[in-house]
Amino acid sequence: MNIEILHQPDSAIAKINLDSGEELVAEAGCMIAMSGYINASTTLRQGKGGGVLGGLKRLVAGESLFLSVFRSPKAGGEIFLAPKFMGDILHYPVTGMGLVVQSSSYLASESDVDIELGFQGFRSLFSGESLFWLNITGSGNVILSSFGAVYAVDIDGEFVVDTGHIVAFEKSLNFEISKAGSSWVGAFLGGEGFVCRFKGQGKVFCQTHNPGAFGRAVGSKLPPR
Repeated sequence: MNIEILHQPDSAIAKINLDSGEELVAEAGCMIAMSGYINASTTLRQGKGGGVLGGLKRLVAGESLFLSVFRSPKAGGEIFLAPKFMGDILHYPVTGMGLVVQSSSYLASESDVDIELGFQGFRSLFSGESLFWLNITGSGNVILSSFGAVYAVDIDGEFVVDTGHIVAFEKSLNFEISKAGSSWVGAFLGGEGFVCRFKGQGKVFCQTHNPGAFGRAVGSKLPPR
């Protein structure tokens, strides 16, 4: 499988070349175009994180109930994918170390990659973000999307990231939700609110824009329904 990211960073699309028999699992509705001989199906995906329970858990997390599976019967099959919103795409090869992903950032992965919806506790709820994150393990390629450009931060020690700007982070890192400064009043009046404090060694992948902040800014200017 070969993955190429085009038109970065604001209108990125992923071009994937499949070998004979290779499968790509993706969020339903993200396919733009593909070779005519590629077999496409819709599934709840059996196995870890799949089936009816896995589909319902994805629905609770705000994702699609179903997943799309694309399989090429011969080498050279091409498929183009894009997220629902304008932004960047990240290609991450999963190995022994797992990855924790904001549930809305998952776009696609190889069939050997395991995706399990994980409950991150009420600390995520109080931060204004989703209660659920995706725990990604196994071996293979993962394709993630971001709102705006995506960039990696190498952490060795402690690092602070606004909760709305996190796309994913390596599972070698520990984290806790806290206020940005020493004062709760100052944190909220300053517009910072909650942040995620990472400790350890590993990478955090951040997005340049905050979807929640953007939604609140645009939503207030829309006419009533």
